[in-house]
This record gives sequence, C-alpha cells and structure tokens, in this order.
Amino acid sequence: MTIARATTIQALRNRGISKKTAEILADAGFTLEKLAASKPDRLAKFIPKKEAEKVLKKLGTVPAEAKPAPKREKAKPAARARRPSTKAAEVEPEAPLTIPVKAPPLSAGEQEILDGLKEIGRWLPRFVVTELSKKLHGLKLSKKRLQEVLQRICEKFDLHAIDANESAGIVSAQSIGEPGTQMTMRTFHYAGVAEMNVTLGLPRLIEIVDARRVPSTPIMELYVKSGHTDLERMRKIATEIEMTSLEDIASIETDLVNMRVLAYPDDHRMKSRGVTWPELEEKLKKLGEIQEVRRQVGNAEKKARALVVEAGEPSFKKLQRLVEQVRMMKIKGIDGISRAIIKKRGEGYVIYTEGSNLSKILELPYVDASRTTTNSVQEIYEVLGIEAARNAIVNEAYNTLQEQGLTVDIRHIMLVSDMMTNDGDVKAIGRHGISGRKSSVLARAAFEITAHHLLRAAITGEVDYLDGVAENVIVGQPVTLGTGAVNLIYKPPPGAPKPTAVAKPKPAVTPPVPVPTPEPAPEEPLEEVVP
Repeated sequence: MTIARATTIQALRNRGISKKTAEILADAGFTLEKLAASKPDRLAKFIPKKEAEKVLKKLGTVPAEAKPAPKREKAKPAARARRPSTKAAEVEPEAPLTIPVKAPPLSAGEQEILDGLKEIGRWLPRFVVTELSKKLHGLKLSKKRLQEVLQRICEKFDLHAIDANESAGIVSAQSIGEPGTQMTMRTFHYAGVAEMNVTLGLPRLIEIVDARRVPSTPIMELYVKSGHTDLERMRKIATEIEMTSLEDIASIETDLVNMRVLAYPDDHRMKSRGVTWPELEEKLKKLGEIQEVRRQVGNAEKKARALVVEAGEPSFKKLQRLVEQVRMMKIKGIDGISRAIIKKRGEGYVIYTEGSNLSKILELPYVDASRTTTNSVQEIYEVLGIEAARNAIVNEAYNTLQEQGLTVDIRHIMLVSDMMTNDGDVKAIGRHGISGRKSSVLARAAFEITAHHLLRAAITGEVDYLDGVAENVIVGQPVTLGTGAVNLIYKPPPGAPKPTAVAKPKPAVTPPVPVPTPEPAPEEPLEEVVP
C-alpha cells in the first residue's frame, strides 16, 4: 500500500499539485479516482477550501458548488435581465469546435469497397479496406464478383475476431512468456557495428516491460535531413555531438610540490575530436589559465602549453577534488552521448550513439526528427508523449523477439503496451505498476507481499467484488470468463400453455400423544423460628 501511496503522490505531483498537499491527500486514503468523485467540502476536512478547489481544478473536475457569482445576481433581476442579450450576441459568433480528421481521405478503390460492404450489410476496419484496395488495384472485377470477394473476406474476418468473454490477457501473457523461455541471455554486437554492444534477448525484454528509466545500453539512431551520403559531413556531425571532456584530449598530471593540477592538451587527440585551441581556451577560462610550462619528457625537459589550476591551499583532499573537476570538464558535445559511430545503411549513412539525449538531439537543425529514435522508452515519453511511448514499446518488444527468431503476433505486444500506457503514464508490469495498482485486494495479495496487502485492506476497509480471475480462484468460485461469464435463463415460447402448479399431497396429521404433566408437590407449611 506504501507503493500505492507513493504512486498517488507522484501522480498528483505530475498534475502540478504541491508535495505537501499530495502527501496529506495520500495519507487520508485518497486516490485519483476518489479525488475526481469528491467535492471541495470533503477535501476541506484535510486541506484549506481554496487549496481543495485548486486541486479539483487541476484534476479536471470542476466543483459544482464553486459558482458563487450567479447566486449573488439573484438579488438583481433587472440587471441580470439586461445582460443576456449582449452576452448572447457575444457568444453567437463563436465558431463550433471542429475535430481534426486524422485519417487520410478515401481513394476511389476504398470508396468502391465501402459501397460494396454497405450493399451486403457488412463492415470491415479501415486498415483492412486500405490493404484490400491495394490488392484489388488493377484487377477488373464485376460488381457481383466484388461482393462475393467481400463476403468471403468478411467471413474470414469474423472467424479471426476474438470470442466474447475470451481471456485475451492470459493468451497474450502465454504467447509472449513461452517464447521468452527460449531466449538467450547474451548481449550482441549491434547492427553490425563491432565496437558497440547492446542488450538483447531476455534482459532487454525484461527492461521494456519493467519500464526502466535508463536502459542498460542506451543507444540512439540518428538520421539527418540532407547530406546523408556525404561521409565527411557525417563525420563532422558525429564529432560535434560526441561528448568531449578534458580527459579525452589532454593528459592530466598533479604537481604535489606547488599544489596545482596541470593538463597538457594533445594536438592529435584534439584534431580527431575536432577541438581547436581558441575553443579550448574559451572553455577553460573560468577554470584556470594556459601557461608555458617546463615538462619532463623521458630524460629531456621540454616547454609545453598547459592548463594550470591552482589549489589555493595546502590540502591534498582539495587537490584530489580539483583533479576530478578538471578531468570531467566538458569541452563540447551533448551530455550523455559518450560515443558516435557512423554506419552505412543503403545509399547513405546513419549515426549510432552510445548514450541517449533525445531532447537535445532533436534541437539540432540538421537532424531528421521524424526518423531519429532512441531505445529509452521513458525518454520518448518525456519528449514526445504517451502515444509515441506506446509505439516505442511495441517496436522495441517486437524487434527484440524477431532478432531471436521468435514470431509473436504483434497484437499480443500491442495489448501489453496498451495496458502499460492507458492512463497517460508508462507503468511497469509488476508490483510497482499494473499488478500493484489492481483494484482487487486478493489479486494484489496473490502477486507479491501478501500480508502487507491484506493488513492494509483490513485497516482501510477495502471491498473486493471478485471480478477477476485470481480472486475467484482463491475463493473457489468459477471465474467470470468464457462459459463462466454467461447465465442461462429459459424463456418459454409464446404459444406454450402456462404450467399449472401441482398441489403437493399433505402429510397425514397424527394426533399428538398427550404427555402426562406431573402434579405439583404440596407446599410445606412455614415454621416460625423463635429466637
């Protein structure tokens, strides 16, 4: 239940509610659903009324009582009567709300198929209609023949539709879980790039369904808008985005006598990383100054340009911290991108990066935002939103299984991703996510931390309506799936005679045997006791 509390607090914080208020409401036993159904008066018992109204407004539930303005105007009927005409005049010109049409317009072939379906009184989804029009393009079919084809397709479609009350979740879990047992545990070289490893197989699938914040091997696939065939330009972009610290281009030494840190930049390493001296001096201005220093190289002493950072006081601890600061000093590139590798793909080139920073990469003007991706689902959710995260889960899980040579119907993976993202947040499949948020106490207790869930439910007085599978199995009832979800009622045909009630033979009444009552014993006379 601590998990549920933490989840509620996080959900309230995400909606712009202060941490203190979120904690008070979570401790009072409120969830998002309970808050949405609550009125300000109820919340006012725990927080100030103004704060309660703000909370409900942020959650999108407008309190019914928070409309004091019209009530005050009741005392002025004349003034109120004049206003509607002017207000009505202002309201009328408002354009009606238009819902954008996201589906592309119908082609001639699609329209013909839809007309044919209308004539035979059947229906098919838009995707199937589009695929069918592509297949039938160029074929000359008569109207009768087209209707026959559509009839056959509709029959096949109905055959493949899931049955009512089918346990879709269990089938999906089995369909993904069974091939998952055959997956290997190794990490593989990624997309033919020998220098780069990526987690694949079962560990990657676990990462996806656990909704890990940072994958074990974050990788980005970067496309550019133009010039992807120019290798030199791609190399320049790769060096530009690659995170370069002072440690990558200089050798860092500690001068213990003078209590200072010396960094000697290497010209070859600077050139390979695309860093120039003026650029370096500009970056290192705040840290220290570049000086000509005598440096011992083998047996000889040479003059070399070096960044000199003074410790300022004789403290070895401070000097050690200073060394770390100089080493990690960022010179250029994007945070999180440790390496960038160019790979030939078809006619052009693609950049693969070790490390991920989608928001900063998409800000670059030459990057093609429509094709650039990362394998971090949480990052996609934060930058592009929940729909993009849902598609990322589907693609990542499907590709992980495909790379292992395991064919799983994409609909099973789509069901899992829908469950993970259906409330606008990416949740893990586990006790911190879907399983921990189930409404049924017994289902939560059956999954993990049994005593904790049962004790918490008893304290707060939770009710279990036994709607799911696990809780019905626990109490020994038939589950509400398949035939268990159907109740049969007999309805006699309209012409059938009404059944007459047959009088039951009454059992013979035997007279009760009289029980002789014992005569009361005569009372003994009271003796008078004389003192």
